[in-house]
Amino acid sequence: MALANAWSIGLRGVDGEVVEIEADIGQGLPGVSLVGLPDAALAESRDRVRAAVVNSGETWPARRITLALSPATLPKQGSGYDLALACSVLAASQQVPLAALRGVVLLGELALDGRVRGVRGVLPALLAARRLGVERAVVPAAAAVEAGLVEGVEVLGAEHLSDVLAWLRGDRGRLAAVRTRARPRGGGPREDLADVVGQAEARRAVEVAAAGGHHLLMVGPPGSGKTMLARRMTGLLPDLDVDAALQVAAVRSLAGALDPQEALPAAPPFVAPHHSVSSAALVGGGSGLARPGAVSLAHRGVLFLDEIYEFGPHVLEMLRTPLEEGEVRLARTDGVVRYPARFQLVMAANPCPCAPARDTDCSCSSLEKRRYTARLSGPMLDRVDLRVSLRPVESLTWAGSPTEGIEGAPEDTATVRSRVLAARAAARERWRDAGWRTNAEVPGPELRRRGRLPRDAGEVLERQLRTGAMTARGVDRALRVAWTLADLRGAPGPERADIVEAVGFKGYADDAADEDLPGGEQQGLDGAVA
Repeated sequence: MALANAWSIGLRGVDGEVVEIEADIGQGLPGVSLVGLPDAALAESRDRVRAAVVNSGETWPARRITLALSPATLPKQGSGYDLALACSVLAASQQVPLAALRGVVLLGELALDGRVRGVRGVLPALLAARRLGVERAVVPAAAAVEAGLVEGVEVLGAEHLSDVLAWLRGDRGRLAAVRTRARPRGGGPREDLADVVGQAEARRAVEVAAAGGHHLLMVGPPGSGKTMLARRMTGLLPDLDVDAALQVAAVRSLAGALDPQEALPAAPPFVAPHHSVSSAALVGGGSGLARPGAVSLAHRGVLFLDEIYEFGPHVLEMLRTPLEEGEVRLARTDGVVRYPARFQLVMAANPCPCAPARDTDCSCSSLEKRRYTARLSGPMLDRVDLRVSLRPVESLTWAGSPTEGIEGAPEDTATVRSRVLAARAAARERWRDAGWRTNAEVPGPELRRRGRLPRDAGEVLERQLRTGAMTARGVDRALRVAWTLADLRGAPGPERADIVEAVGFKGYADDAADEDLPGGEQQGLDGAVA
């Protein structure tokens, strides 16, 4: 009887765990038993691995072979264990030295002729291997660029099983070392905010949203610039740092959306699913262990939902938890997976089903309008920090003509981005001890503890809360926006004008501008009023 061990990585979402593959060659009729909760693709690896070994010029043992994947309680998915399975069998039959497998993680699917094919999830697998203390890994050569994004692990690219076996037998030149280059790189020129004609209020809302990480709803007639503004938001956001870029690339790798030749992206992602998207495609799902959805692909970037009232109400309601917690937890029969989902939600909609160019041409009844807008529920709408209405474009004065130096001309992306970056830096410095990056991430109680508002500013929020115009959550979100407005001004804290503008962005501008309340009526803000 002979026993050998090899190692691979099992993924549960973006989290990984070292999987030990034990090969036992014993007495009995020739055959292969695979245990350890394999899925269908992994169960079929018995035939793939045997054919790959034979067609690589090696001898497959004509004995009873038992392959155990441990931990046995972890569901194993995919074909990425093929390479480790083949090496463990050959080590058990003493065709390769067992000592050469120690401390090495093997990833890759085997073709019948022995070629090592690429698999999904190489990047998160290597990140997990590094976290678990693994120092060396063999991956498919097709995934070399992806694997090179991980520092701290010696990565070797393999094109054929015979090359891996030769390397295990001591021919170190058969596998090429993958060069590490884990530095984000820009994605080329970005669309310019100056292309948007007019819409000063909407441009202001986009700037505030980018500066504070706030969610945004734009409502306006077709052709008013909603999609143009949304697409230009990522150009205002700061570039991703190494950790954030690796998180984005890891999710893309699991979803099979990472370009194998793509450098580590520096630009925040922009994801815009169609309104017919299913709940599984939006938040993640599928059989077995669920795959990441659009909300995770938009991690650290922008999720744009155009024609928001055309989305199914049950689909939109599934966004509540990701919006609040910044992650998705998906429970399936094979286990629970977690995917990051800290994104900025930008929504756009027409004001009514008929969507005329001008309000005066609308043919919808008030009941039809209410039914149309009711698809976005009150609790979902309460989680939106900024709401802005766009008007029809009535002039193309700036279109196609140079605007630099002209009074009243729209600002370009570089100008607005400089203010956004300065505001983000101020917020990051303020909340550095707690680990929050933007004002949108700060809990309401912490906002009220850290900064005391002027009395007249607090009274504006008290009026909204007491009259029922805003919920307690809405007040907290208005406070976050007010802090962002103060950061854009370079002020140490929000004043009444910031509160009024923040409440106006929530859709209650008329109430916010009313005469101040009499003094002494300031219960409910937990000490927010000085």
